[in-house]
Amino acid sequence: MVAFRYLQALGWVSLMTGVLSGKMQLQAESMTDTTSQLPKIGYMGVGFMGHGAAKNILEKGYALTVLGHQNREPVEDLLSRGAQEAHSPAELASNCDMVFMCLPSSRHVEQAVFGASGILSVARPGFVLIDSTTSEPDSTRQIGAALREKGADMVDAPFGRTPKEAELGTLSTFVGGEPATVQRVMPVIRTYATTLIETGTLGSGHTIKLVNNFLALATSAVVGEALSTALRLGLDMRVLKDVVDSSGGNSVMFQRFMQWTLNGDDSDFKAMMSIAVKDLQYYRKIAAHDGGITNLADAAAQVYQLANHLGHEKQFMPVLSTVLANLVDGKDRPLPDR
Repeated sequence: MVAFRYLQALGWVSLMTGVLSGKMQLQAESMTDTTSQLPKIGYMGVGFMGHGAAKNILEKGYALTVLGHQNREPVEDLLSRGAQEAHSPAELASNCDMVFMCLPSSRHVEQAVFGASGILSVARPGFVLIDSTTSEPDSTRQIGAALREKGADMVDAPFGRTPKEAELGTLSTFVGGEPATVQRVMPVIRTYATTLIETGTLGSGHTIKLVNNFLALATSAVVGEALSTALRLGLDMRVLKDVVDSSGGNSVMFQRFMQWTLNGDDSDFKAMMSIAVKDLQYYRKIAAHDGGITNLADAAAQVYQLANHLGHEKQFMPVLSTVLANLVDGKDRPLPDR
């Protein structure tokens, strides 16, 4: 009798072990299935900002394909982390459910969509293009309309903050588009952004980004001009910082520019002077279409156009003060080799 109960107990143990094992297997299969259901992501423009965003998408478990470009370093880094590489926008889009872009300008976005081997040629129902470029809103809406004719859709989601936050996955982003499409792409955006603001219809994200950039760039032009004056007058720049830190002239841009002025470090704001000119041009266009006043935007644009004309278009914006001071007094204060 004891032996029978012992064997019976063993049977129940075996049965329960089998049940538990089956549950664990089903759970594992469910997890595998869930992972395989994630959309396949493509990324164009893995430069200063795009590399960090793409890296975080990949590290959060999404299959990632990138479009290579002349600067191979960020591309090779992503490939070493498990990304695949495409060789044309059409190839990228045809193998992905969503394609993210972070390109220099609307002209580059339009070329990638409408050009030979462009995304539009392979757009299909369910496909979504997400543009994180600082783009012209009218261009964005035009591209969105063309994609919708193919049953695809578009979201504009330009970035806020800097390449440092891109690498950390703590960017901000301003998202415009059809509500259902926006919700589809939000889980992917959350892999690289911690501040997500829905702005309204397609193009509204880019519009708000341009207004925000005007505020920042106009401030930076003022800061650059003021610091160039201080440099030429021989002021103690650390004393100047102490004064401004506790006064109304303080700003995010002042702090970023002072990293260069005091420490020779322009990496706190990796935004080229050529981008400043482009963004201000886009802002002036949307501001002036109904007779709006753009006096300060015009002035800021002139400051950055001057720096570009002097051959400093690839320099980061914090060195503006040095460029202006050298121009006025003829001195040769050092600049980064860029």
